[in-house]
Amino acid sequence: MRRGLLLLVSGLLGWCAAQAQISITPDSSLTDAVRKAREMRRTGKAAAVTIQLAAGAYRLYEPLRLRPEDEGLTIAGKDAVISGGMPVGGWRKQGRLWVADVPDFNGRPVDFRQLWVNGRKAVRARDVSDFEQMNRIRTYDKKNRVLWVPAKSLPERWRKWSNRSNQSNQSPYQYAELVLHEMWCVANLRIKDIRVEGDSAAVTFHDPEAKLQFEHPWPSPMTPDTKHPSPFYLTNAKDLLDEPGEWYHDIRSHQLYYMPRQGEDMKTAEVVVPVLETLVEVVGTAEHPVRNITFKGVSFEHTTWMRPSEQGHVPLQAGMYLVEAYKLRPQTDRKNNHKLDNQGWLGRADAAVEVTFGEGVSFSGCRFRHLGGSGLDYVWGCRGGATTDCTFADIAMNGYVCGSFSPEGLETHRPYQPTDPREVCRGQRVEQCLFHDVTNEDWGCVAIAAGYVSEMTLEHNTIHDVSYTGISVGWGWNRDLVCMRDNKIHANLIYDYAKHMYDCAGIYTLGNQPGTVISENVVRDIAKPSYVHDPNHWFYLYTDEGSSNITLKDNWTPEEKFLKNAVGPNNVWENNGPMVSEEIKAKAGIIGN
Repeated sequence: MRRGLLLLVSGLLGWCAAQAQISITPDSSLTDAVRKAREMRRTGKAAAVTIQLAAGAYRLYEPLRLRPEDEGLTIAGKDAVISGGMPVGGWRKQGRLWVADVPDFNGRPVDFRQLWVNGRKAVRARDVSDFEQMNRIRTYDKKNRVLWVPAKSLPERWRKWSNRSNQSNQSPYQYAELVLHEMWCVANLRIKDIRVEGDSAAVTFHDPEAKLQFEHPWPSPMTPDTKHPSPFYLTNAKDLLDEPGEWYHDIRSHQLYYMPRQGEDMKTAEVVVPVLETLVEVVGTAEHPVRNITFKGVSFEHTTWMRPSEQGHVPLQAGMYLVEAYKLRPQTDRKNNHKLDNQGWLGRADAAVEVTFGEGVSFSGCRFRHLGGSGLDYVWGCRGGATTDCTFADIAMNGYVCGSFSPEGLETHRPYQPTDPREVCRGQRVEQCLFHDVTNEDWGCVAIAAGYVSEMTLEHNTIHDVSYTGISVGWGWNRDLVCMRDNKIHANLIYDYAKHMYDCAGIYTLGNQPGTVISENVVRDIAKPSYVHDPNHWFYLYTDEGSSNITLKDNWTPEEKFLKNAVGPNNVWENNGPMVSEEIKAKAGIIGN
């Protein structure tokens, strides 16, 4: 009762006819504050309301939902964190490890895929600390859905257990995953069984990912008959917990194990596990969009994304996961396009903040960090909205996502030209933002992923330390006219990209995009991982299948290493490479940095 009274008084004291302010502290309810602001507008006490957050963590038990009735709302705060995390304490020493009991959350046991200790991401236990030391696959048996790996790549206890005649005890690799490198994606495959035969081991996986993994043709793992057989690593088993900074959660006993890094005192450490997948949902409809919502100076932190633990994760590209996919024999003809050899239908990972049918939903000076899915996602039917002066860091998947990547019922190679144009995200802007250490779990993701979008502006952003491509714009692998057009990618700085995957570029496009201009960007310093599928298949600029009606001009790169793959007509390449002026080069990226 006292908390609600303080909220009401603060709202009334900040009231004025046009603008009102509600001030709250972390022990207040953010949901209650939003409802109070909604009622102030509904009853005519204010035309617009700002909720001012005091410093601290606002921990949620479900996503904060903003609706059309919240039009004109601003949520602002300095050093304020909207968090989906739960603290874990009560640590006790157990040999080299420390262990804590994971409490229930909201009446239920929890599982999670990330952990942060004193604000630093810990490592889910895995068999290699240096990815350069990953093992390579031996044979890929599609017919029997078996992946053969070197037996010595498995922990000794796994090898011994797999050959026991009586396996009534719990498997040491129950809930373990094999993460498989596949050209431009990685797949998370939950291990079902292991059978050792000589110096090799046959690994099988649970469904649905087993069916998807062995039926879908693209991307595929590289086998030993190539020069670069696909690497893999093992994760999420106690037997793999052997390096400082690693952790393992036993979901049966609800115990969390951690090996501290040097200098970490677990008696006083702040340990956070994520319990939510999404923190904020802005949800309108085509007829009633959510208008003019603004977040200023707020941090969005501590989310997870649990689908890989429950159903595996077999992506097609940019983290968009396959729900059904298979090879076509014979191939199917497509007018104006080359023959198609596969079909696939897609799903989309959760993001910390998701906007659906929003107009003018904007973020200024915000931080998206410590996230297990994607960061910010304009999912569907959005108009306008600026993301400016924001930081995206320590994110497992994509940093910023916008637009459809083929609706659920549309095969992903079919052109998308919706009857209702309100479905298309249009006019979003991303400016003066910093992206780094994003895509740090799903290596096939990108810093900025824009699908079927129009009139989008990506300008003066700095992107570095990403696993794959920096900026990807377009979708569909199709040169037919669709709903994409007039996108602007200007004066961005991209470097230290492709840290884990090739078949990539600093800037990458797909599809027919009349009026799209890519200009005055700087792309340099690609990473050189030894385990990529083709060490020469990387580019600074990359127009891929169906890319049409795009202008690329005055982009600085150290050399003219570009790719034009199965493109459509009317692309213009003008003055790209090391000859671009120093003046243009100096202006790329965040202004002032």
